[in-house]
Amino acid sequence: MAVNLRCAALITLATLVGSPGGVEQGFAEEAASAPLQIAIDSSPAGLDPHIVTAFNSLAIVNGTIYEGLTAIDKDLQVSPGLAESWAISPDGLSVRFKLRSGVAFHDGSPMTSQDVVSSLRRVQAKEIGSPLASRLVAVAEVNAVDPLEVELKLKEPSAPLLAALAGIAIVPHSMEANKETLQKTPIGTGPFKFEAWQPNNFILLSRNAHYREPDKPKLSGLKFNIVPEAATRALGLESGQYALLPQLDAATALELKGRPGIELKQTLELSDTVIGFNVARPPFNDARVREAVNYALDRQAIIDAALFGAGVPAGPISPVLRAWARPATDFPCYRHDPQKSRALLQEARFEKGGKLVLRVLAARQDIKDIAQVVQAELAEVGIEVELANEETGQFVQDWRNGNFDLFASANAGGADPDEFLYRTFHTGGSTNVFKYSDAAIDRDLDEARRLPDTASRKAIYDRLQMKLACSGPIAAIAYGTLFSAARADLKGFEIMANRSLVSLRDASLSP
Repeated sequence: MAVNLRCAALITLATLVGSPGGVEQGFAEEAASAPLQIAIDSSPAGLDPHIVTAFNSLAIVNGTIYEGLTAIDKDLQVSPGLAESWAISPDGLSVRFKLRSGVAFHDGSPMTSQDVVSSLRRVQAKEIGSPLASRLVAVAEVNAVDPLEVELKLKEPSAPLLAALAGIAIVPHSMEANKETLQKTPIGTGPFKFEAWQPNNFILLSRNAHYREPDKPKLSGLKFNIVPEAATRALGLESGQYALLPQLDAATALELKGRPGIELKQTLELSDTVIGFNVARPPFNDARVREAVNYALDRQAIIDAALFGAGVPAGPISPVLRAWARPATDFPCYRHDPQKSRALLQEARFEKGGKLVLRVLAARQDIKDIAQVVQAELAEVGIEVELANEETGQFVQDWRNGNFDLFASANAGGADPDEFLYRTFHTGGSTNVFKYSDAAIDRDLDEARRLPDTASRKAIYDRLQMKLACSGPIAAIAYGTLFSAARADLKGFEIMANRSLVSLRDASLSP
């Protein structure tokens, strides 16, 4: 089914701006003493790195304000972070981390092993309700051996632990039981420190002059300007008002391609766009209905219409993780087959006529466009869906509380497949908002964590992908092409599949 959403509405930016010669002379020199001007599409829902789930929140804080014990590099490999080294015991039940010396938080207090202990306990605490908690399920104890050494004692070996720790920010130990302060005033050890937040206007970070690497960061700061309209962001980049648009929709990327003075970067991203089902409510408590939705969807038509062809059909694991992902062609239900969909609905005694509400993360144009195509394709098989566009704060609240029939959003992936699969599909997983529970899936996820070798883990994940793709609580839609655009004088910025802006630590503006 061909669906045209925005093509007719796209306005060529060349008609809105003057020639490149109109860019003010001396922009780079002025910018060198001012914060890097960045434009993003929506205001974050908070800045607490252990609580937030919205992409914009994570982009602002992870790798810029905050750091973890480990880090993920541009090749998605684990590298040292706040821990300069680590040692795993022969039985795999203990990991000792040697912390870097001389690291301080932005408030001037030294970072020690006690802060690490408190940070990990904070993520584990039920009172905090962290969506990261599933990363630490295998951790039984966290102990400070001395001020610069931490030991994690495990209940069982955990193959994904080192990768998982990269996404758990270390915060001051005074914040362990505090659920309010870090949402508005983050305090980390990263290359940039928080200065100000004007809601729906901007967030300002300044250079951390006491960063652990003396020659970094080179930039004097970062200013994240909240600019909802894509055309306005693009216009600002061309005029020199902004130096970086870190995440672009495909339509805007096409408009900016080849423009003088602008460099466009792209990569396939780890996160995928999805339709989520509340399996605690009819009709999605019936796996046949969930499978019917998958057969009703024409993923390539969705990608062509909503993403302008910039993406690939999504399975449970991103193809960016080449060692783990099965090709989407392996999944029978990814064959667009409305007749099969109707047969499954009839078998499940699905009652037509009632309207289901599809909650949509309105901050992202690609997700709104995907939701419109999904609505039309489901209507063809008799599933009537009403779209409810929600701003980020309301959407996250409804998502966390399981207050939905269906939702359209994006799910973040990780360098290890466990990072997404366990928290999402394991019974009681920290982001299993679907109320999904399957004993066989739980056993496989638990076993895959314990196994040390990739081949054995892959065999399990191959099996899991086949089941989750068609009858799980998510209909994966697409792994989109992630675009960013920057002024040509911004050097050192690297686009990363996990959307991290950590490379701004190494970036500079050339004169």
